[in-house]
Amino acid sequence: MKDNIILIGFMGSGKTSVGIKLSYRLKRTMIDTDKWIEQKQKMTVSEIFASLGEEEFRRMETQCLKKLLDLADGQIISAGGGLPLREENHQLLRQLGKVVYLKADPETVYERLKSDSTRPLLQVADPKERIKTLLFQREPVYEACADMIVDVSGKSFDEILDSILINIM
Repeated sequence: MKDNIILIGFMGSGKTSVGIKLSYRLKRTMIDTDKWIEQKQKMTVSEIFASLGEEEFRRMETQCLKKLLDLADGQIISAGGGLPLREENHQLLRQLGKVVYLKADPETVYERLKSDSTRPLLQVADPKERIKTLLFQREPVYEACADMIVDVSGKSFDEILDSILINIM
């Protein structure tokens, strides 16, 4: 197993923000799988969803993980919210390092994302209900992938980072 820390969780759970702060604290570089894919495809995630579809994007996520297995060690990896949904990605995540599930309740997610128009899965009439439904579906998957679970609802970055570091180091 590699010495990476992989952050998984629902959109808006803080994977990227926590990842950046964790990378500073541990003096490690950070990789965001969504940004990685956007750079390779020269398209945003929203554009990929619109032109190629969600299934193609999920395939790209798996390819990204396989590439990271060859390249990444001692890094912080922020995984896209839907990346753990593919069964084959579970084993790849475990091989990559310690998997930390940043667990956020629906209200926290909604508050963080209510004015964000870049989330293709939330461009619906009732985003709050969509968040609840998706979280309910995804939570068991996130938990199955995780080496540890950190509840981020109502917590400061320092509290979140301390929870991760106490349990992972």
